[in-house]
Amino acid sequence: MRRLTRPGPVSRPSPARLRAPGRPGNLPAELTRFIGRDDELAALTRQLESARLVTLTGLGGVGTSRLARHGAAILQDRFCDGVWLVELDSLREPHLLDHAVAEALALADHGGRPVRTALREHLADRELLLVLDGYEHLVDACAELTAELLRRAPGLRVLAAGRRPLGLTGERNVALAPLNTADATALFADRAAAVLGAFTVGEANEATVTELCERLDGIPLALELAAGRLRALSADQVLQRLDDRFRLLTGTARGALPRHQTLRTAIGWSHELCTPGERLLWARLSVFAGQFDLEAVEYVCSGPELPAGELLDVITELVAQSVLVREETAAGVRYRMLDTVRAYGAGWLAATQDGERLRRRHRDWYLGLATWCELDWFSSRQAEIAARIEAELPNLRVALEQSLDCPTDTHLGQYLAGTLWFYWVGCGRLSEGRHWLDRALELESDHDDARLKALWVAGYVALIQGDTIGALGVLQECRDEAERTGNATAAAYALHRTGCLALVCDDLPRAEELLRGALRRYREIGELNGTVLLARVELAMAMAFQGEPADAVRLCEDVLAVCEDHGERWTRAYAQFVLAYAAWSGGDGGRARTLLEESLAVHHAFHDVLGVVLALELLAMVTLGEGDAAEAAVLQGAAGRIWPSVGLPLFGSRHFRRPHALCEEQAQQRLGAEHYGRALRTGARLGLDAAVARGLRTGDPVPARRRAVRIAPPGTNEPAASPSASGGETAG
Repeated sequence: MRRLTRPGPVSRPSPARLRAPGRPGNLPAELTRFIGRDDELAALTRQLESARLVTLTGLGGVGTSRLARHGAAILQDRFCDGVWLVELDSLREPHLLDHAVAEALALADHGGRPVRTALREHLADRELLLVLDGYEHLVDACAELTAELLRRAPGLRVLAAGRRPLGLTGERNVALAPLNTADATALFADRAAAVLGAFTVGEANEATVTELCERLDGIPLALELAAGRLRALSADQVLQRLDDRFRLLTGTARGALPRHQTLRTAIGWSHELCTPGERLLWARLSVFAGQFDLEAVEYVCSGPELPAGELLDVITELVAQSVLVREETAAGVRYRMLDTVRAYGAGWLAATQDGERLRRRHRDWYLGLATWCELDWFSSRQAEIAARIEAELPNLRVALEQSLDCPTDTHLGQYLAGTLWFYWVGCGRLSEGRHWLDRALELESDHDDARLKALWVAGYVALIQGDTIGALGVLQECRDEAERTGNATAAAYALHRTGCLALVCDDLPRAEELLRGALRRYREIGELNGTVLLARVELAMAMAFQGEPADAVRLCEDVLAVCEDHGERWTRAYAQFVLAYAAWSGGDGGRARTLLEESLAVHHAFHDVLGVVLALELLAMVTLGEGDAAEAAVLQGAAGRIWPSVGLPLFGSRHFRRPHALCEEQAQQRLGAEHYGRALRTGARLGLDAAVARGLRTGDPVPARRRAVRIAPPGTNEPAASPSASGGETAG
């Protein structure tokens, strides 16, 4: 065999040229254009360069057969004895495997010898690539035959395509994921054009086609079947009917394998290959949305038929068979089902009597998770909590939906929506939080405590968004009901948030009175957490606005000390903002910048958009004081773009607006209106990450939700966060 050289970019011969006349082998010519998979083709080539056995695995319909054949065709000139395809889809008897391989290799005459012997002798001195396609239902027999042939034929290499690895020593596995959105769109467009010659993806239908490709998980078979439906339907109609995808996505192409005629049979083939326990877990896992972890599976899905202690082994098998996808995330190792796979499992779950019980257990697990995360938010694990809730958000939404859709569980939905306050506010989900809270509070509940919590959290979110009327209404209701029912905790929180409302409405004496009253109540009930510390920070802000910076500094320094003791960083960043405001007011721009940069980096790490935009507004004024009026205007423009995602800019407060107004006036005086306007527009074109990078003067932006962020431990001299860090925790 010719030495396999390290490949560069994989060249793409046309389908008609993949099989040259007279070349050894039996690969069929391709009838349609092969699209995408550049990375997978390169990986396949690299693996075959160094390993004698490579398995290409993936879910039914994801394209393992097509990629194996296309990759083998590209590589066939590297094997002097050619590339030989063995199609095993229709073979049902393991004892006929040797005969199927011999037939594919054109070994018609065995000379009376056992077929296995003939295969060994034929391959012993040949240098060829054997492609075993669709072996998953014969995995034991295939593994045994492959191992023996590789031992006896040193020039042999095997590429096996199926649902799971063979499990042999020296095997290299390439797991095939669905197509990315760009390649999925290109595939759909190509197959649609074959059905409707004039079909193209353009401005009018791009959004529809993109959504269709995403909802079909980028599974090539599903995309091709959907394209076939364009004979009778528009792309919009296909998209609208995807809720019943298994009924919709059937095909009539002559010559296709029976299990590739419909999406249901393609996924059903994987289901048939599972053991009863694997099928049962597949069905039960359909109650999850998005990612989930082992602990959640053990709680939700265990039972007499599936003991918790055995679930890890079953999950391992489902991963091996490509039913489950294993993913490394900031929240640890997690699993995920493609929507198509989940829908198939949900159909089986609906046929059992188990569905309602599993959905209740799912809801209970995520209620418990939210409760634990709320408590742990006031700790050094805030970055982990933010990442965990971000990963669990699809399942939390399912738990919210289920609770609010069931009249007897309304209080659970109210409790869950309120308990997630730290995520709605601290991790940039104000609009979604407002949606769930408003929906929860529209429903009646006879559980006062849960409703009261949802009320004060709804008031908190509304006041941040600048909806003072909405905030006042729910906070007043919360205070009245809390006093009536004797709920001292809810009364304290409602009083606290009413004080914040007075602060953003510029009623500073009343804000101070209410916030001091709330802090007194917190002490009486022994409440200490990030929200309580925020009350001190907000009181400090009120005092700073009233010209009492020394008292404001004292309060915030006390908050910093408590935060250091508990490893808390989110509230600490707000305290730093107030300290920076006091420093700027006192003429110490250098200290103000240091504090603001630390505050901005932490808020960006958590994706707290309110904290980010407040820091940028004040940084603009500090930058102006440093003599750079143009850069100050750029930061103002960037802040102006961010505010609509929060709510009313600077809450409509003249006190919060004071640095902004002063910066605007002085920057225009120094630059002139035209130059100031250009700089403002430059800032308005910056996205959130770029705006933060500009504020931190770090250069290239790094996305907050995907970047690694190191939160410095208490008591160190490290910066609070490094937006350009290359390692550490991922926050938010």
